[in-house]
Amino acid sequence: MNEAKRRDIFARLRAANPAPRTELHYHSPFELLVAVILSAQATDKSVNKATAALFGAANSPAALLALGIDGLSRHIKSIGLYNAKAKNIIATCALLLERHGGAVPANREALENLPGVGRKTANVVLNTAFGEPTIAVDTHIFRVANRTGLAPGKTVRAVEDKLLKMVAPEFLQDAHHWLILHGRYICKARKPACPACPIADLCEYRHKTHADI
Repeated sequence: MNEAKRRDIFARLRAANPAPRTELHYHSPFELLVAVILSAQATDKSVNKATAALFGAANSPAALLALGIDGLSRHIKSIGLYNAKAKNIIATCALLLERHGGAVPANREALENLPGVGRKTANVVLNTAFGEPTIAVDTHIFRVANRTGLAPGKTVRAVEDKLLKMVAPEFLQDAHHWLILHGRYICKARKPACPACPIADLCEYRHKTHADI
């Protein structure tokens, strides 16, 4: 895929959604961090349902730490892998208080040193909470990048590196959200909604679906 086509793709995605946002509900970098940790192998909808009550009861590292693993688990038990996530979040709260004065650090190395935080989670926090032009490649973005020909790669990191290199600077800040939303609602795994796709004529996928007659 050439540069002109990539620019056209993002120009159209921007025109359709000028101010894309994460679908996770949060009011602070800390709430976002917790929500993203919880979202692993879970839907944003299920996370939002759990955090609505959780953040009403405790929305700071100190408050969550006071809940303890058992108290936190009771709030998030509807989410998959909640026991492991509760342990990681409590450990993360302790480290935030110990090393960062209770604030979420705005650098990758410090974020990735927190329990339950890998590169993808760090990228989401850096992009969404701190405005860094990073791209967190999840299953949706990995699929869209490969299927469309936008930034094909065999690994998540390969796709991330290609996107960071190939996406024009003017689109980089919001590219993460445009691609994840496109993959979630249009370029779906089992049956992409190609007839409704705003970039169908630019996409290089060879097996496009067609409108039912």
